[in-house]
Amino acid sequence: MMSENPTVALVGPGAIGTTIAAALHEVGRTPTVCGRTAHDHLELRFDGGQVVVPGPVHTDPAGIKRMFDLVFIAVKSTQIAAVAPWLSALCSAKTVVCVLQNGVEQKALFAPYLSASLVLPSVVWFPAQREPDASVWLRENARLTLPDTPEARIVQTALHGTRCAVDVAADFTTVAWRKLLQNAVGGLMVLAGRRAGMFSRADITGLALSYLQECLAVARAEGAALSDDVPREIVDRFHRAPADLSTSILADRQAGHPLEWDCRNGVVQRYGRAHGIPTPISDLIVPLLAAASDGPG
Repeated sequence: MMSENPTVALVGPGAIGTTIAAALHEVGRTPTVCGRTAHDHLELRFDGGQVVVPGPVHTDPAGIKRMFDLVFIAVKSTQIAAVAPWLSALCSAKTVVCVLQNGVEQKALFAPYLSASLVLPSVVWFPAQREPDASVWLRENARLTLPDTPEARIVQTALHGTRCAVDVAADFTTVAWRKLLQNAVGGLMVLAGRRAGMFSRADITGLALSYLQECLAVARAEGAALSDDVPREIVDRFHRAPADLSTSILADRQAGHPLEWDCRNGVVQRYGRAHGIPTPISDLIVPLLAAASDGPG
């Protein structure tokens, strides 16, 4: 029987992780927080207030002396191997690992480190960005979508009544690919070095729509039931966004960090080839993003 008060740990107190930690702390369910860098607290800011999560942020997996019912993983896809020691320290055979990560391949990426049955993918539907003072600014209401599986119930229980809403989707494939299309076109921001305001340009709107049509064909081949209207809906969302709205992959580029180019953009090219679908825009964008991330030069 699932506990009404599951024990919770979180790995990766970046923008998304801090949002989840703050949502839990705010209702008296403070998680054990683990990461690369020691912090004495985490701070989430939003319109109308803030939440301060007391530390410490644990930095040594060897110091963890218990295992948890639920572990949130909120690191980038480029950091999975680095958090493997945390998985060993925090997870028992019954631990549900909820991956708060971009892409549609979470189960495959974590398979070398965990039983695939314990990996619960998610779709994160909120923009949160780290500020220069290390606080996190939550710019919209927080929401997660999970597949409609028994493992999802523990996340619903943990986050019930918090500022992070949780819904489940019977057709999670469609939801995950819908978000991937949004993330994929966000990669154009890296190549331009600009935030969301760039989509107000007619030429960028045209390029974005063409790229999204390419992504849509691949998503449908993978079983996503997405309508013809999705590319325009995604571009319209960028048109309505604040001009200074950033994205995590642009923030990583500006900070000189490795980019999640493969899970956000390369996946479209890879799956397109597997299905025999031409991806001429991906064939241009993906090498540029890979070079921006990995060099040389």
